[in-house]
Amino acid sequence: MIRVGSGFDVHAFGSGDHVMLGGVRVPHEAGVVAHSDGDVLLHALTDALLGAGGLGDIGQHFPDSDPRWRGAASGQFLRHAVSLLEQHGYRVINADLTLLCEAPRLAAHRAVIRESVARLLGVALDAVNLKATTTEKMGFLGRREGIAAEAVVLIERR
Repeated sequence: MIRVGSGFDVHAFGSGDHVMLGGVRVPHEAGVVAHSDGDVLLHALTDALLGAGGLGDIGQHFPDSDPRWRGAASGQFLRHAVSLLEQHGYRVINADLTLLCEAPRLAAHRAVIRESVARLLGVALDAVNLKATTTEKMGFLGRREGIAAEAVVLIERR
C-alpha cells in the first residue's frame, strides 16, 4: 500500500543570527520565534510523515506547552515520525520540500540541507528534493516577517 502525506509550517522571524533549515544552521539576519529550534522544513516534513501514516500531527506528539521540547532539535521530531512509521510497517519512498521566503537564499545551502534530510529519513539523496520560492514580495513572507515550508511525502507498507 502506498500513501501520501502533506505538511506545512510557518514561523515569524525574531531575534537571532541564523535559522535552522533541514537540520542545518543557515546564517541569517534574524532567528525565528519558536518553542523548539523552529526548523520549518523539518516541522513540515514531520507533519507530512505523520499524516501519511495516519498518526496525527507534530503538535500531538510534541506539544509546545511541554517544556521538554523548549529549544529541541527538530531532527528529533523527524526521527520519531520515521520510527513510528517503521513500527507500523511503513518506509519513506521520497520527500519533496518547498521553502517559502524572501530570505535567506537557499542556493548556497541546498546540497547540505538535502544531505541532512536524507540522512535523517534514512533514504538515498535522490529521494529528497528541495525547492525554494518567494511570494514576490507579497504578504508577511514578502515583507520578510517570517518563513514557511511545505512538504509532500510518499510512503509504502513494507
